[in-house]
Amino acid sequence: MDDRHEQEEIYSQRIKAGKRTYFFDVKATRGQDYYLTITESKRRQNGDDSVSYEKHKIFLYKEDFLKFVDALQDAVDYVREELLTPEEVAELDRPREYDDRDQPRREFDRPAFDPNRADDAY
Repeated sequence: MDDRHEQEEIYSQRIKAGKRTYFFDVKATRGQDYYLTITESKRRQNGDDSVSYEKHKIFLYKEDFLKFVDALQDAVDYVREELLTPEEVAELDRPREYDDRDQPRREFDRPAFDPNRADDAY
């Protein structure tokens, strides 16, 4: 059996951002070793008016979580402090309203993540 189908999904969150959607999925191996997949899905309009989705995925293993979060925070802080204007920082800090679909879902009402499924199916 394909190992990908034996991985247990523990948690899932979707963030819609224009033509992009980000999926954050916590999974467990059969041995209960946890890891995170971060998937970026971009909607593409093809020349024949059909739609396709370009996907990129990162696997982040638990032993690298803290290093990853620290590096991400350092990069975000650098952009905020060194590259953005005060107006752009204020816009980033503005409270946002999120669609209910962008909130984490409980395990029992969450479909299994299918990287080949279109974004609007989630």
